[in-house]
Amino acid sequence: MTQATAQGLRIVFAGTPDFAARQLQALLASEHQVIAAYTQPDRPAGRGKKLTASPVKQLAQAQQILVYQPATLKTQEAQAQLAALEADVMVVVAYGLILPQAVLDIPRLGCINIHASLLPRWRGAAPIQRAIQAGDTVSGVTIMQMDAGLDTGDMLVKAQCPIEPEDSAGDLHDRLAELGGPATLETLRQLQAGTATPEVQDDSESCYAPKISKAEAALDWRRPAPELARQVRAFNPFPIAFMRTGEQEQPIRVWAAHALDSQSTAESGTVIAAAPTGLDIACGEGVLRLETLQLPGKKAMSVADLLRGHPGSFSPGQTLALPQ
Repeated sequence: MTQATAQGLRIVFAGTPDFAARQLQALLASEHQVIAAYTQPDRPAGRGKKLTASPVKQLAQAQQILVYQPATLKTQEAQAQLAALEADVMVVVAYGLILPQAVLDIPRLGCINIHASLLPRWRGAAPIQRAIQAGDTVSGVTIMQMDAGLDTGDMLVKAQCPIEPEDSAGDLHDRLAELGGPATLETLRQLQAGTATPEVQDDSESCYAPKISKAEAALDWRRPAPELARQVRAFNPFPIAFMRTGEQEQPIRVWAAHALDSQSTAESGTVIAAAPTGLDIACGEGVLRLETLQLPGKKAMSVADLLRGHPGSFSPGQTLALPQ
């Protein structure tokens, strides 16, 4: 097996979305050699449903890095292809494919994963959104040695940051993306020097962070206002929380909202105030103020602009629909 070059380790990178591309960029700027990139097959995107390359593929091709897009890594052919690259280590970030044990065993130093959570807190596909939704006040990235489980491998390096009260998932995503690069490079330094000290995860402290579905973005006014405010922030920029004024109406997307320090005796979903400062909606507990909305077919706008452009669209006493 090829040993590390004088410039660093030979790395195969595996990832798909923008978060992964940012980690690839950090590796490309380091002394290490990225010899190939694995990413998901091109997917239809946009209104025209045109096949679109992932952010990782776009970056890798721009840097003239060999790109592989297998549908699975479970076949002997795919595993032989990976082994032929003679990588020292495989760096995996939000790749989207399960790595069987046979793949984990191929690189000389194994496979490491950059996970957007302080493990074992949030394992799974949507740790950023679930952390905000749950009201966590701290997050971070964990670099772990991958095993056959779901984000269960031994932890190598952690870097943490606060979750601010007004953070959206997009805000936290960007902050964690900045932490990932330095943490990964420190991990690679330790692996290369043989000084890494793996830490076993405590399974009793883990939570599962399932993939976000569009259906769960519907605002249920029977829930407490603080929970709904976190839901709005957690689902921004995707899939965006939404509401309906009537059961058959097209959804209105809610981009920004916050819970007021007040109570209401009105029925859940009742508009109790419609002013330039926002729409105040009675909830199961407390009041939620909606600040930025997007009407069907329109751009997102402040409530002040919406009320000017669409007078009478909302009025006190109006009742919003509840999810089915």
